[in-house]
Amino acid sequence: MDPQLEYQRAITRRQLFDQVRNGVGTAALAALLGSSAWADQQPTDPLGLAGLPHFEPRAKRAIYLFQSGGPSHIDLFDYKPDLAAQHGQPLPGSVRGTQRVTGMTAGQKAFLTNAPIRPFQQQGQCGRWISDLLPHTAKIVDQIAILKAVNTEAINHDPGITFINTGSQQIGRPSLGAWLSYGLGSENENLPGYMVLISQGTGKNPGQPIFSRLWSSGYLPSTHQGVRLRPGANPVLHLSNPAGIDRPTRRQQLDDLAALNARHFSKTNDPEIETRIAQYEMAYRMQTSVPDLTDLSDEPAGVLEMYGPEVQTPGSYASNCLLARRMIERGVRFVQLFHRGWDQHNSLVEHLGNQCRDTDQASAALVTDLQQRGLLEDTLVVWGGEFGRTTYSQGGLNAGRDHHGRCFSMWLAGGGIQPGIEYGQTDDYCYNIVSDGVHIRDLNATILHQLGIDHRRLTFRFQGLDQRLTGVEPARVVTEILS
Repeated sequence: MDPQLEYQRAITRRQLFDQVRNGVGTAALAALLGSSAWADQQPTDPLGLAGLPHFEPRAKRAIYLFQSGGPSHIDLFDYKPDLAAQHGQPLPGSVRGTQRVTGMTAGQKAFLTNAPIRPFQQQGQCGRWISDLLPHTAKIVDQIAILKAVNTEAINHDPGITFINTGSQQIGRPSLGAWLSYGLGSENENLPGYMVLISQGTGKNPGQPIFSRLWSSGYLPSTHQGVRLRPGANPVLHLSNPAGIDRPTRRQQLDDLAALNARHFSKTNDPEIETRIAQYEMAYRMQTSVPDLTDLSDEPAGVLEMYGPEVQTPGSYASNCLLARRMIERGVRFVQLFHRGWDQHNSLVEHLGNQCRDTDQASAALVTDLQQRGLLEDTLVVWGGEFGRTTYSQGGLNAGRDHHGRCFSMWLAGGGIQPGIEYGQTDDYCYNIVSDGVHIRDLNATILHQLGIDHRRLTFRFQGLDQRLTGVEPARVVTEILS
């Protein structure tokens, strides 16, 4: 068959438009292959899109400590001294209003106010009120900004965690980390720009499931999806060579495969072929970079002690916090930890206490460690979950709390965030916003801003629209918390 006719029959409509619009090809392959056969070609910029960052960033990288399940703001950060006197009394109907609640408590005969399960104390020079459940976070309170009026429309876990991570309650959208990788790239060619770690707490066990689509690249090129680092001998799936294949043999295989893929690319101009080549090459480089990353033997004893007794248990939250620091030291742009177990519908006192013991020391240690190494100034740390919990009890008093998205608390540190402040105010029942609300779209816009990105200008053309993380509804950068 005539080669031109073969090409015309193979190419898709999208590929045709991509070819006309982008004109990508051998130049990009040269950067990915690193082969002498392509050495005379001009490589593409490995550090993200041209023109980014849009302005001088305050943070070069970010670590997101995602607490999956909905931490109780009532019991941890949002201190209301009068709640103790209201314990066991019906939550006023004027407070609850007509906004929907989940099916788990909608049929309750009574909505009884449930005071915090532990006392609060003023902490630090800033005098922030912090629960006794978080003694280590109390020690870093002068370094963090607490947002007390974060809010979301989602009231169930899957849409809630999807919304805050991807900007939409519908699945299939790129995650925050994928957008950052797409826009800014990575500073280390031997590790992905976006890495993910998961741990399970001793709160609710098992916690809510964590799906890989939460770190998906969606409609962005798949090179920007998060790469999960797992505990154990094989931290990244399919990274090790099969039995009988040594490293030189693997290198020859990849070179031969790249040549075949390049030949196919020249016919179809399918961008996913470039992605496939890039992923093969990254996996080859990670075979040496990942073992070095996960080897904690070079960490001083004092640092290990600071993160707590679980730090050398692979897969623990403490270990993942330390690995996050090691990743950003090696140029990973965005590290996200997902810690499961914050869904306290029952056994509130036991499970919430256990969950705080799992996470409190390591979260505080990460901030302290970054500060001691001079990294906190240009590293943004975010702590929080997909929503909060209800002031009223689910079941008997102190039995549990239901989901609550109208207002909840998160904290940020480093990366140009004002330390030692709180922002936002809720009512006397921690149930509704009184002032300075921060929608999760605002939160994402602020995170992008601190990394030098205007959320309105970081877009990707898909389904005829210029898609963006913050969507089409209003979103603003929360300038009041910036230094």
